[in-house]
Formats: sequence, C-alpha cells, structure tokens
Amino acid sequence: MNNGTEELAARVAAGDRRALARAITLVESTRADHREAAETLLDRLADPSRSALRVGLSGTPGVGKSSFIEALGLRLVERGHRVAVLAVDPSSARSGGSILGDKTRMERLSRDPRAFIRPSPAADQLGGVARRTREAMALCEAAGFDVVIVETVGVGQSETLVSRMTDVFALLLAPAGGDELQGVKRGIMEIADLVLVNKADGELAAQARRTCADYAGALRLMRVRDTDPEGIPAARTVSALTGDGLDEAWATLERLAEWRRENGVLARMRAAQAGQWFEDELRAGLMALLTADPGLERRLADLRAEVEAGHAAPAAAARAALAPLARALRDA
Repeated sequence: MNNGTEELAARVAAGDRRALARAITLVESTRADHREAAETLLDRLADPSRSALRVGLSGTPGVGKSSFIEALGLRLVERGHRVAVLAVDPSSARSGGSILGDKTRMERLSRDPRAFIRPSPAADQLGGVARRTREAMALCEAAGFDVVIVETVGVGQSETLVSRMTDVFALLLAPAGGDELQGVKRGIMEIADLVLVNKADGELAAQARRTCADYAGALRLMRVRDTDPEGIPAARTVSALTGDGLDEAWATLERLAEWRRENGVLARMRAAQAGQWFEDELRAGLMALLTADPGLERRLADLRAEVEAGHAAPAAAARAALAPLARALRDA
C-alpha cells in the first residue's frame, strides 16, 4: 500500500467524512490503477467488528423517499446513531451523469456531522443500485457509521437486487386505491420486509390507513417464510412531514434485524451476499477480459453488428465470442 492509500485508509477509519467521500470516488472509478488502489484500500479497512445495520429502501417515484430518509435520519442521529445514506439517482442516458441530487433534497441531514449522504448515478447498472454500492457500504462501515441506508432509484422488477446486499428491506408507497396496488410489481412485494405507506397526514390520513390495510392483506397472501418472525412482513403508515409512525417503523426494522442476528439468519444472509458479490465481480472481470484485447474487442463489435442485423442468433454469437477465452483456459 502506498503512502497516499495508507493515509486515506487511516482517515476513513477515523471517521473523516471528506476522506470517506474520496474513498467512494476511488472505488467507483473504472481506471485500472484506481481499481487496484481501491481493492487495497478495502482490504486494509476490512474490520468485522465494524458492522452497520444495512437498510434497503425503495419506493414509487414521488412517494417522498428523500423526505422520509431525512426525517428518520435526523431522529436516529439524535439517538446517538451515525447514519450513512447511499442514494442512487437515475442517470442521464446521454451523459451518464446523475439527473437528480438527493444531497440537495436532504439539506438538514447532510449538514449534520453525524450523517453522511452520497448520491451516485446508477449509470447502466440494473437493480436500482450503483455498480459499487457494496464497496461504498463497506467503506461507510469502516468509517464508523452504524446505520447504512441504501435508497434505490425506484420500483421495478430489477429493484430486488438491493435486498441481496442489505439486512432488511423496506418499501415506501403512497396512499392510493386498488390501481396503485396492482401497479406495484409482485417481485418487490415478495421481498419487502416492511411496507410503509407515507403521507399519512392531513386529508390523506384516512386513505393511507385504508391503503395500509390493503397492503397488509396482500402481504399475508404473497409470502409466508419460516425465516421470518411472526408479524413479518408488515405494513405500517408513516408521515415524513409530521413524524408520525417513524419510531414504530424503525423499531420494527430493528427488531427484525435483531431476530435475524440471534437466529443465525443474518449470518447466512451476509454469507450468501458475499458469495453473490464474488460471482458478480467474476462476471464483470470476464467482460473486462473480453474487451481488454483490441482485436477481440473488434471481434465483439462485429458479432454484435451481425446479431443486430439479424444475421446471427444472440446465443450463437455469444458462444463464438467466448470461444477464444475458453481455448485459453483449456491451454493454461
């Protein structure tokens, strides 16, 4: 480890928020030298004793995810927690940059020294999370944050990926009628540990209670798992505006995480998540190998053009693309 990486690791471990931001920028970089430095940094900071409660949060657009996180985060820091928020924003298809900015929507929380907010563009990564969200979570834990909230882009079938890297998963929804219930993807409902109906205040309070009852009934029909304690999955009403229901929602998530920890479920989940991380990195590494050689990269472009023109089947073209790599592995 060079002196720069050593110093950065020391500052992150000391809880320096600017150093943490630099470290996350490093792990998000695609430059080869940066990737090598990032891997060294992560190895240096690996510390099983620093483990946060990892919370995944998704929700329909406009439901108030940022407002909810800010209201909850301010409550948590007042109780002595250190809260990190990894907010994955939609990316511009043209520039690849982040379209929105969660940090600007959580002004009060972002100014609190006990909190850290990091918006990252999703780019072309599916699953509602950024390419390096796992590494960013590990860095936040190394910096001493004991609650890490991953806010995903929105609701969709691919959003279920966030549940494979967090300890508990909450789905935030708005008060609505049956059409909204039908519109939420079954896949994400099946993995939600807690469904929270936001905006349960003022004129929407009664409608929020009815919507919550609808979701509670749907959850009972959708999922019954031996790995869940009684009462999970659950549906609750909350208001980011008034704070009603926030304490109860957090208490439910904490009880669930503690139950999973005491019953060995959390350890199995973390092990499976680490294995999935390894497989994802393996796939990404294979793609990098395929595009590292200029000649092979041109071959891939030619094969893609043949597929797009309808002259080759995608499966056959992919097999042809992998053939040189397969021969190299056999000869090794």
